[in-house]
Amino acid sequence: MKRRTLLALSTSLMVAAGPLWAQLTEHPETGEPLAENQTFSYRLLDQFPTLDPALNEETAGFHAIRQLFEALVSQDADGNIIPGVAESWENEDYTKWTFTLRQDAKWSNGDPVTANDFIYAWQRAVDPATASPYAWYIELSSIENAAEILAGEAEPSTLGATAVDDYTIEVNLTQPLPFFPSIITYATFMPVHQATVEEHGDGWTDPENMVSNGPYILSEIALNEFWSAAKNPEYWDADSVIIEEITGFIINDVNQALTRWEADEFDLIEPLPAGSFPRLEEQYPDEATSVSRLCSYYYQFNQREDAHPALQNPDVRRALSLAVDRDVIVDQILQGGQLPAYNFIHANTAGFEVPEIDYASMTQAERDEEAKQLLEEAGFGEGGEPLEFELIYNTSESHKQIATVISQMWKQKLGVDISLTNYEWSTYLDLRKAGNFDLARSGWCADYNEGSTFVKILKTDHENNDGKYSNPEIDSILETVLTSDDPNAGYAQIEELLAANMGMIPIYHYANTFLLDSTIKGWPYNNAENNWYVKDFYRVAAE
Repeated sequence: MKRRTLLALSTSLMVAAGPLWAQLTEHPETGEPLAENQTFSYRLLDQFPTLDPALNEETAGFHAIRQLFEALVSQDADGNIIPGVAESWENEDYTKWTFTLRQDAKWSNGDPVTANDFIYAWQRAVDPATASPYAWYIELSSIENAAEILAGEAEPSTLGATAVDDYTIEVNLTQPLPFFPSIITYATFMPVHQATVEEHGDGWTDPENMVSNGPYILSEIALNEFWSAAKNPEYWDADSVIIEEITGFIINDVNQALTRWEADEFDLIEPLPAGSFPRLEEQYPDEATSVSRLCSYYYQFNQREDAHPALQNPDVRRALSLAVDRDVIVDQILQGGQLPAYNFIHANTAGFEVPEIDYASMTQAERDEEAKQLLEEAGFGEGGEPLEFELIYNTSESHKQIATVISQMWKQKLGVDISLTNYEWSTYLDLRKAGNFDLARSGWCADYNEGSTFVKILKTDHENNDGKYSNPEIDSILETVLTSDDPNAGYAQIEELLAANMGMIPIYHYANTFLLDSTIKGWPYNNAENNWYVKDFYRVAAE
């Protein structure tokens, strides 16, 4: 076991613990002795762009928002749906859902959390005026009139979710969705405090203004340095919350982050430097972990009309994909339990069976040979026109290593020249959204544990389809797959179509490799979405 000196944060961030916690010297359920210092700290790769639940679209922001706000439902350590602000719910044919809210839920300013807080938040998120990058997610949930509101054909007030009374919400869907509660765990469906939003506008998420309903209250944000939160005494279950403070440190260089973790500066670092997991697992057996994570790593092609003309050719796209030796990526570079990917949906997604993709069963030598032939037949490669592309990625040593190795594969096997450019997170997102790239490093993490959470972004007009990939057959399947008796068959069709014209380059399915201080308990190792809730953590006394 690695003994650690625990980081004590500034006393200015402290809040008085509830009377029950103040008396605890051992965990009330497990009997484990508790440490005096109940803090949790972790490393972030990049500064999250926003803490507004309606505007969030990425993982780092959701990790923070999940501590500050609470949705109708939440998740336990195994990823199962459990009560949040809603203490119970029921449905009729999976199309009409009724949620009964607990009456002791409060905002951090003491106001009661009511049904109207959720309705306001959902209408705000779907309102085109808000320009939410996740407004499509409301439509995906199949709530009545969401599509019409997004299209500007109906008012946000017509959204098919209503407050029956202060503590009852009724939601009407256009199609049956048995996993609707799983969808509404995401940030987009979390409530916001209307009076605060209206008073402060864009500044409502500043620490001095924010009113939230989760287990923690935002304390401070130092841009590109750290963010911090303190226990919320108004939270309905505050007596069960043991960790008093959270701090996230923004450290772009993962090797520097590892050095600082080893110097006892914070509790959690994820993911680990590429290739380091075998060594760290041996060095820190009680703290190094690799678990499946529902994310897929891929390269997007820019397929806009004004993009590089060669990338409009499916043979060129297929050649580039075939030449990527995925086993080298996962076995020699990453070495953390990742899976080589020849399809998009993560192999461990609930209920999903990976279909037979033609090039997945080929040897790498066979792939390389076909790639050369395809490129030559397209007029490129040896003796043909030279090919040069720019590949962009967000700043990360792991992304750089992967991009460098893949660009070498393309150069050595196909004679394709690749220029690599990295950008900080926000700039990278903006460039990708604007289509200012040839190829772009991308990753998609599940918003819920079901196959549609991946393939939905393949739709031609999807907000997150930054490469503007378009396949009418896939669009057609997506229209009906959720109501199909066998959605998995639809997902298999989509994967086969995606591979047939190589709409992207799947590279690997994630595993989450991380180091967690062994005194921190309550980590949700079996939550495949990697949704962690600090309210469930506690620090035991060091032995």
